Amino acid sequence: MIFSEQLICLRKQKGLSQEQLGEEIGVTRQTVSKWELGETTPDMDKLISLSRLFDITIDELVGKEAPTGQNTLCMMNRAGYYEYKSKKTFRGLPLVHIKLGPGITRAKGVIAIGTIATGILSLGAISFGILSLGAVSIGLLAVGAMAIAALFAAGSIAVGAIALGGIAVGLLTIGGLSVGIYSLGGCAIGDKIARGGYATARIAIGDETSGEMRFDIAVSGQAEQIKAAIYKYFPDTWEWIVRMFAK
Repeated sequence: MIFSEQLICLRKQKGLSQEQLGEEIGVTRQTVSKWELGETTPDMDKLISLSRLFDITIDELVGKEAPTGQNTLCMMNRAGYYEYKSKKTFRGLPLVHIKLGPGITRAKGVIAIGTIATGILSLGAISFGILSLGAVSIGLLAVGAMAIAALFAAGSIAVGAIALGGIAVGLLTIGGLSVGIYSLGGCAIGDKIARGGYATARIAIGDETSGEMRFDIAVSGQAEQIKAAIYKYFPDTWEWIVRMFAK
């Protein structure tokens, strides 16, 4: 991060022209232009004025530290680092925080994007939020290589109330290996109902089955029998779940 790039970014985010910035701190437009071109640098008095104007420290202004202030909206450098943090906040969090670049970057906001992202909507290699997308995602709704969610999870490994994945664990699960209360998959292991190539549950529907009530998936015309068995053993089962397994 270099001073000239930081100054351009801060000025634009504050909505100032070079002339307006010069008026704010008592220099000409040409002086500001030379600063931004890297031809000259401000003296200490002007650095102090700039840091006060943008509400950041001098070290942050000249690029020795990453800016953290509420008014610091973005950072870019020649190494590919980028950060955007909105002025507007919600309960102390910026509405948008994007932090990208080499190595591990951490973003925290209502909408967060970074290597490690935390927010209501989060996108990152590791993400935490109400809606999370990433290699490892944790949230109310999560999608990722490994997804863990309170409500819905989808991924190679998915854990959630409703889980969809290569390996799915939860209340209602669909996957190659599916483990849940209600399970559908190549290998389906259920507490109540399971349906798949291999199925084990109190009510099991599959090619190979293990359970109290077993149905051969290859036999047609069993829908009503399966429904009757589910309602007999589990009378409070939701109708759409009954239809899903009896189909």
